[in-house]
Amino acid sequence: MKKWIALLSLLLVTGVVSAQDKKPYNEAADAKAEVQAALKTAKAENKATLIVFGGNWCGDCKMLDIEMHQGDLARLVNDRLVVVKVDVGRFDKNLDVVDRYGKILKNGVPSVALLRSDGTVVYQTDGGELADARKMGREGVTKFFVAMLDKAKK
Repeated sequence: MKKWIALLSLLLVTGVVSAQDKKPYNEAADAKAEVQAALKTAKAENKATLIVFGGNWCGDCKMLDIEMHQGDLARLVNDRLVVVKVDVGRFDKNLDVVDRYGKILKNGVPSVALLRSDGTVVYQTDGGELADARKMGREGVTKFFVAMLDKAKK
């Protein structure tokens, strides 16, 4: 019985560690191709495209990714957006994709660009609006997304 409990405990601990080590950004992805695929999907589904720029080293990026998959924010994201995540490394990767959206990384990551299905920018962070996502918490991040999507309607 003790062996089973020890094995179960080990599996639970391993699962928790794996969940914490999940990397939200695919470091090997072709960012240009993924953005184009997201735009095509968004057009077909009558949604906007959200590009989330960040890195796997970034705690705020990881927190934002977790929040985008939970509760009201997850429903909002699933209903209205096609999301593509672009790994910027240590601000030295996929900069050609980043440059299309201005000084979006100037004040840190995560940063986002909200696009219409034709690729035109509706909104982008340029003031570090999400760079403190961990301090914003679920409520603050959800409010940010609601406000961003409201701006997009105008």
